[in-house]
Amino acid sequence: MIKFKRGCMAVEITVKDVEYLAEAAKFEFTEDEKQKFAQALSDVINAVDVLAQTDTQGIQPTIYVISVKNVFREDEVLPSMDRDILLKNAADVQDGCYRVPKVVE
Repeated sequence: MIKFKRGCMAVEITVKDVEYLAEAAKFEFTEDEKQKFAQALSDVINAVDVLAQTDTQGIQPTIYVISVKNVFREDEVLPSMDRDILLKNAADVQDGCYRVPKVVE
């Protein structure tokens, strides 16, 4: 059973909790894996609790820690390389295009 402590939330995920979650997800774990997952899940939840206690008063919510600007540019047509030069070393060419072996039936 998951245990909570008032104030600083200390969470203890037990092997029984891992077994319950594994059964719901149709996973099978060894006893050693169950122990490791119980500890790892407890560590993650307790780490999130430390973050939840951080004072964020006056800080605007955001998904980025730095300002992000649009990095896209307008499309513009530019000259490209000559097709004959590009196809010069191709193993097989058909109708001005690379011809490759069929890989999907």
